[in-house]
Amino acid sequence: MTPQEIIAKIKEENIRMIDIRYMDFPGTWQHFSVPACEVTESSFEDGFGFDGSSMRAWQNIDNSDMIVIPDPTTVKMDPFFAHPTLVLIGDIKDPITGEAYSRDPRYIAKKVEQYVKTTGLGDTIFVGPEPEFFIFNNVRYSCEPNSAFYELDSDEAIWNSGRDEMPNTGYKIRHKHGYYPLPPSDKYQDMRSEMLLTLEDMGIAMECQHHEVATAGQCEIDLRCSSLLDMGDKLAWFKYVLKNVAAKYNNSVTFMPDWLGSLELVSFSVD
Repeated sequence: MTPQEIIAKIKEENIRMIDIRYMDFPGTWQHFSVPACEVTESSFEDGFGFDGSSMRAWQNIDNSDMIVIPDPTTVKMDPFFAHPTLVLIGDIKDPITGEAYSRDPRYIAKKVEQYVKTTGLGDTIFVGPEPEFFIFNNVRYSCEPNSAFYELDSDEAIWNSGRDEMPNTGYKIRHKHGYYPLPPSDKYQDMRSEMLLTLEDMGIAMECQHHEVATAGQCEIDLRCSSLLDMGDKLAWFKYVLKNVAAKYNNSVTFMPDWLGSLELVSFSVD
Protein backbone atom coordinates (compact mmCIF):
# COMPACT_ATOMS: atom_id res chain seq x y z
CA MET A 1 0.00 0.00 0.00
CA THR A 2 1.03 3.62 -0.54
CA PRO A 3 1.06 6.18 2.30
CA GLN A 4 -2.05 7.74 0.77
CA GLU A 5 -3.85 4.38 0.74
CA ILE A 6 -2.86 3.73 4.35
CA ILE A 7 -4.21 7.10 5.50
CA ALA A 8 -7.44 6.39 3.63
CA LYS A 9 -7.70 2.93 5.22
CA ILE A 10 -7.24 4.43 8.70
CA LYS A 11 -10.08 6.87 8.11
CA GLU A 12 -12.44 4.47 6.36
CA GLU A 13 -12.08 1.71 8.96
CA ASN A 14 -11.92 4.08 11.93
CA ILE A 15 -8.57 2.68 13.08
CA ARG A 16 -7.49 4.61 16.15
CA MET A 17 -4.10 3.08 17.02
CA ILE A 18 -0.94 2.68 14.93
CA ASP A 19 1.83 0.37 16.12
CA ILE A 20 5.36 1.09 14.89
CA ARG A 21 7.70 -1.92 15.02
CA TYR A 22 11.38 -2.48 14.38
CA MET A 23 14.00 -5.08 15.25
CA ASP A 24 16.96 -4.52 17.54
CA PHE A 25 20.42 -5.84 16.70
CA PRO A 26 20.13 -9.15 18.66
CA GLY A 27 16.86 -9.86 16.83
CA THR A 28 14.02 -8.90 19.20
CA TRP A 29 10.99 -7.07 17.84
CA GLN A 30 10.38 -3.72 19.54
CA HIS A 31 7.34 -1.46 19.27
CA PHE A 32 5.52 1.67 20.37
CA SER A 33 2.02 2.89 19.58
CA VAL A 34 0.70 6.29 18.54
CA PRO A 35 -2.87 7.50 18.05
CA ALA A 36 -3.99 7.48 14.42
CA CYS A 37 -4.05 11.28 14.29
CA GLU A 38 -0.25 11.27 14.63
CA VAL A 39 0.23 9.43 11.33
CA THR A 40 0.20 11.58 8.20
CA GLU A 41 1.74 11.20 4.76
CA SER A 42 4.82 13.06 6.00
CA SER A 43 5.31 10.40 8.71
CA PHE A 44 6.59 8.07 5.99
CA GLU A 45 9.43 10.52 5.31
CA ASP A 46 10.02 12.19 8.69
CA GLY A 47 9.52 9.09 10.83
CA PHE A 48 9.18 8.89 14.61
CA GLY A 49 11.91 9.60 17.15
CA PHE A 50 13.02 7.23 19.91
CA ASP A 51 15.89 6.62 22.34
CA GLY A 52 18.47 4.43 20.62
CA SER A 53 20.61 4.13 23.76
CA SER A 54 17.92 1.98 25.39
CA MET A 55 18.33 -0.64 22.65
CA ARG A 56 20.86 -3.43 23.22
CA ALA A 57 24.11 -2.99 21.28
CA TRP A 58 22.98 0.27 19.67
CA GLN A 59 23.75 3.89 20.56
CA ASN A 60 25.59 5.51 23.47
CA ILE A 61 23.62 7.83 25.74
CA ASP A 62 25.35 10.92 24.32
CA ASN A 63 24.21 10.00 20.81
CA SER A 64 20.86 8.40 21.53
CA ASP A 65 18.44 10.14 19.17
CA MET A 66 17.25 7.94 16.31
CA ILE A 67 14.23 7.76 14.04
CA VAL A 68 12.19 4.89 12.64
CA ILE A 69 10.72 5.39 9.17
CA PRO A 70 7.56 3.30 8.56
CA ASP A 71 7.67 1.16 5.44
CA PRO A 72 4.20 1.43 3.81
CA THR A 73 4.62 -1.95 2.09
CA THR A 74 4.62 -3.72 5.48
CA VAL A 75 1.14 -2.68 6.65
CA LYS A 76 -0.92 -5.31 8.50
CA MET A 77 -3.61 -5.37 11.16
CA ASP A 78 -2.61 -6.79 14.54
CA PRO A 79 -4.69 -9.92 15.22
CA PHE A 80 -4.51 -9.76 19.04
CA PHE A 81 -4.88 -6.20 20.38
CA ALA A 82 -8.20 -5.23 21.96
CA HIS A 83 -8.40 -2.01 19.93
CA PRO A 84 -8.12 -2.20 16.12
CA THR A 85 -4.44 -1.51 15.52
CA LEU A 86 -2.63 -1.05 12.23
CA VAL A 87 1.01 -2.18 12.28
CA LEU A 88 3.87 -0.70 10.27
CA ILE A 89 7.42 -2.07 10.31
CA GLY A 90 10.09 0.61 10.07
CA ASP A 91 13.68 1.24 9.06
CA ILE A 92 16.12 2.91 11.46
CA LYS A 93 17.90 6.08 10.40
CA ASP A 94 20.05 8.86 11.81
CA PRO A 95 17.83 11.91 12.48
CA ILE A 96 20.55 14.38 11.39
CA THR A 97 22.09 12.78 8.32
CA GLY A 98 19.12 10.65 7.29
CA GLU A 99 21.48 7.74 6.68
CA ALA A 100 20.37 4.15 7.30
CA TYR A 101 21.63 2.72 10.58
CA SER A 102 24.32 0.07 10.13
CA ARG A 103 22.97 -2.13 12.95
CA ASP A 104 19.39 -2.21 11.72
CA PRO A 105 18.68 -5.85 10.70
CA ARG A 106 16.39 -4.71 7.84
CA TYR A 107 19.18 -2.51 6.47
CA ILE A 108 21.62 -5.42 6.69
CA ALA A 109 19.19 -7.61 4.73
CA LYS A 110 18.81 -4.87 2.10
CA LYS A 111 22.59 -4.64 1.74
CA VAL A 112 22.82 -8.40 1.22
CA GLU A 113 20.14 -8.25 -1.47
CA GLN A 114 21.90 -5.37 -3.18
CA TYR A 115 25.26 -7.16 -3.00
CA VAL A 116 23.81 -10.20 -4.78
CA LYS A 117 22.55 -7.96 -7.57
CA THR A 118 25.78 -6.02 -8.00
CA THR A 119 27.91 -9.17 -8.11
CA GLY A 120 25.67 -10.73 -10.74
CA LEU A 121 24.91 -13.81 -8.65
CA GLY A 122 21.20 -13.21 -9.10
CA ASP A 123 18.36 -10.74 -8.87
CA THR A 124 16.47 -12.18 -5.89
CA ILE A 125 17.38 -14.26 -2.85
CA PHE A 126 14.60 -16.71 -2.10
CA VAL A 127 14.51 -18.02 1.48
CA GLY A 128 12.27 -20.85 2.66
CA PRO A 129 12.70 -21.51 6.39
CA GLU A 130 11.20 -24.37 8.39
CA PRO A 131 11.05 -22.90 11.91
CA GLU A 132 10.98 -25.48 14.69
CA PHE A 133 9.94 -24.74 18.26
CA PHE A 134 8.79 -26.33 21.51
CA ILE A 135 5.43 -25.81 23.19
CA PHE A 136 5.82 -26.09 26.97
CA ASN A 137 3.12 -26.17 29.63
CA ASN A 138 5.46 -24.87 32.29
CA VAL A 139 8.72 -22.92 32.19
CA ARG A 140 10.49 -22.13 35.47
CA TYR A 141 13.95 -20.69 36.07
CA SER A 142 15.85 -18.76 38.69
CA CYS A 143 19.36 -17.46 39.24
CA GLU A 144 19.90 -16.32 42.82
CA PRO A 145 23.09 -15.62 44.82
CA ASN A 146 22.74 -19.00 46.52
CA SER A 147 21.04 -21.16 43.89
CA ALA A 148 20.12 -21.57 40.23
CA PHE A 149 17.81 -23.86 38.28
CA TYR A 150 15.63 -24.27 35.23
CA GLU A 151 12.68 -26.57 34.63
CA LEU A 152 10.74 -27.22 31.43
CA ASP A 153 7.63 -29.38 31.24
CA SER A 154 5.09 -30.61 28.70
CA ASP A 155 1.95 -32.70 29.18
CA GLU A 156 2.97 -35.00 26.31
CA ALA A 157 6.57 -35.52 27.51
CA ILE A 158 7.73 -39.08 28.14
CA TRP A 159 9.02 -38.18 31.61
CA ASN A 160 5.39 -37.62 32.66
CA SER A 161 4.38 -41.22 31.90
CA GLY A 162 4.17 -41.91 35.63
CA ARG A 163 2.63 -38.61 36.74
CA ASP A 164 -0.68 -38.82 38.59
CA GLU A 165 -2.97 -36.95 36.21
CA MET A 166 -6.21 -38.49 37.53
CA PRO A 167 -6.23 -40.25 35.10
CA ASN A 168 -2.98 -40.47 33.16
CA THR A 169 -4.15 -42.08 29.91
CA GLY A 170 -0.62 -42.98 28.85
CA TYR A 171 -0.43 -41.09 25.53
CA LYS A 172 3.11 -39.78 25.96
CA ILE A 173 5.54 -39.37 23.06
CA ARG A 174 8.75 -41.35 23.52
CA HIS A 175 12.15 -39.82 22.81
CA LYS A 176 12.65 -39.44 19.04
CA HIS A 177 9.16 -40.78 18.31
CA GLY A 178 7.42 -37.44 17.75
CA TYR A 179 7.49 -37.29 13.96
CA TYR A 180 3.90 -37.20 12.65
CA PRO A 181 1.94 -39.06 15.39
CA LEU A 182 -1.82 -38.50 15.42
CA PRO A 183 -3.74 -37.20 18.44
CA PRO A 184 -4.13 -38.03 21.28
CA SER A 185 -0.34 -38.47 21.34
CA ASP A 186 0.01 -35.22 19.40
CA LYS A 187 -1.68 -32.78 21.77
CA TYR A 188 -1.07 -29.58 19.79
CA GLN A 189 -2.85 -30.09 16.47
CA ASP A 190 -5.53 -27.46 17.11
CA MET A 191 -3.04 -24.95 18.49
CA ARG A 192 -0.72 -25.30 15.49
CA SER A 193 -3.66 -24.96 13.11
CA GLU A 194 -4.74 -21.75 14.84
CA MET A 195 -1.18 -20.43 14.55
CA LEU A 196 -0.98 -21.27 10.85
CA LEU A 197 -4.45 -19.94 10.00
CA THR A 198 -3.86 -16.70 11.91
CA LEU A 199 -0.74 -16.08 9.81
CA GLU A 200 -2.58 -17.05 6.63
CA ASP A 201 -5.44 -14.65 7.47
CA MET A 202 -2.80 -11.91 7.70
CA GLY A 203 -1.70 -12.59 4.14
CA ILE A 204 1.41 -14.64 4.99
CA ALA A 205 1.67 -17.67 2.69
CA MET A 206 2.01 -20.91 4.65
CA GLU A 207 2.83 -24.48 3.62
CA CYS A 208 2.17 -26.96 6.43
CA GLN A 209 2.27 -27.71 10.14
CA HIS A 210 3.17 -30.90 12.03
CA HIS A 211 4.68 -32.40 15.16
CA GLU A 212 8.43 -32.86 15.12
CA VAL A 213 10.73 -35.66 16.27
CA ALA A 214 11.28 -34.84 19.94
CA THR A 215 9.00 -35.48 22.87
CA ALA A 216 7.75 -32.53 24.98
CA GLY A 217 5.98 -30.62 22.24
CA GLN A 218 8.50 -30.11 19.46
CA CYS A 219 6.61 -28.70 16.45
CA GLU A 220 7.21 -27.20 13.04
CA ILE A 221 5.23 -24.75 10.89
CA ASP A 222 6.56 -23.95 7.42
CA LEU A 223 6.29 -20.72 5.46
CA ARG A 224 6.27 -20.51 1.67
CA CYS A 225 9.55 -19.08 0.33
CA SER A 226 9.95 -15.37 -0.29
CA SER A 227 12.69 -12.77 -0.71
CA LEU A 228 15.23 -12.24 2.08
CA LEU A 229 13.90 -8.93 3.44
CA ASP A 230 10.26 -9.97 3.11
CA MET A 231 10.92 -13.28 4.83
CA GLY A 232 12.70 -11.50 7.68
CA ASP A 233 9.57 -9.43 8.31
CA LYS A 234 7.37 -12.52 8.03
CA LEU A 235 9.47 -14.45 10.54
CA ALA A 236 9.10 -11.59 13.01
CA TRP A 237 5.33 -11.87 12.59
CA PHE A 238 5.64 -15.67 12.83
CA LYS A 239 7.30 -15.63 16.23
CA TYR A 240 4.91 -12.95 17.49
CA VAL A 241 1.80 -14.86 16.40
CA LEU A 242 3.01 -18.21 17.77
CA LYS A 243 3.82 -16.77 21.19
CA ASN A 244 0.46 -15.03 21.47
CA VAL A 245 -1.54 -18.07 20.38
CA ALA A 246 0.41 -20.27 22.81
CA ALA A 247 -0.26 -17.81 25.63
CA LYS A 248 -3.99 -18.05 24.85
CA TYR A 249 -3.74 -21.78 25.60
CA ASN A 250 -1.67 -21.09 28.77
CA ASN A 251 1.43 -22.47 27.09
CA SER A 252 4.84 -21.08 26.23
CA VAL A 253 6.60 -21.23 22.86
CA THR A 254 10.39 -21.51 22.93
CA PHE A 255 12.25 -21.45 19.63
CA MET A 256 15.16 -23.81 19.23
CA PRO A 257 18.57 -22.09 19.47
CA ASP A 258 19.45 -23.54 16.07
CA TRP A 259 16.03 -23.08 14.45
CA LEU A 260 17.59 -21.29 11.51
CA GLY A 261 19.48 -24.54 11.03
CA SER A 262 16.22 -25.71 9.51
CA LEU A 263 16.74 -23.41 6.54
CA GLU A 264 15.88 -25.80 3.75
CA LEU A 265 15.93 -23.49 0.75
CA VAL A 266 18.17 -20.63 -0.27
CA SER A 267 18.30 -19.95 -4.00
CA PHE A 268 19.08 -17.15 -6.40
CA SER A 269 16.86 -16.12 -9.26
CA VAL A 270 18.14 -14.53 -12.45
CA ASP A 271 15.67 -13.12 -14.95
